[in-house]
Amino acid sequence: MINYDLKKIKALVFDVDGVLSAETIYLHPNGEPMRTVNIKDGYALQLAVKCGLHVAIITGGNTEAVRKRYEGLGIKDVYLAAAVKTREYAHLKEKYGLQDEEILYMGDDIPDYEVMRLCGLPCCPADAAPEIKETAVYISHRNGGYGCARDVVEQVLKAQGKWMAHERAFGW
Repeated sequence: MINYDLKKIKALVFDVDGVLSAETIYLHPNGEPMRTVNIKDGYALQLAVKCGLHVAIITGGNTEAVRKRYEGLGIKDVYLAAAVKTREYAHLKEKYGLQDEEILYMGDDIPDYEVMRLCGLPCCPADAAPEIKETAVYISHRNGGYGCARDVVEQVLKAQGKWMAHERAFGW
């Protein structure tokens, strides 16, 4: 269980490599990195969007496949080639008028460290780097690419009374 007032979370921000995809990347013969995705993570992310949370991706990677995947789930804020992730984080805060304590960020490695120190709820997968685990308020029981995003999204939506609220999310 996440030890935080999840009712105040308005935005969920995720790194890709090592969080939304496993830490191993296959290389296409043309040199482009190919990532795996977790279907249950994807379901949870699109549900969070439909339930009114701001969901964003901030990644150092720069492939069109990543943009297509997450925009296809309804995520409007996909930041690729983020060399200094605090810039994109600040842009996201300003764009939506968010406070740090309203933002959950999930990262797994050193490029995520500074953003995790800024956000209200820093989270990481079970297989994150030791420095990131020390910074995290919550360490998922799931590894990156294997449901860690689903874990945190589900906890936030349940705390906010939005998990399994299909009538509101889908108009059923």
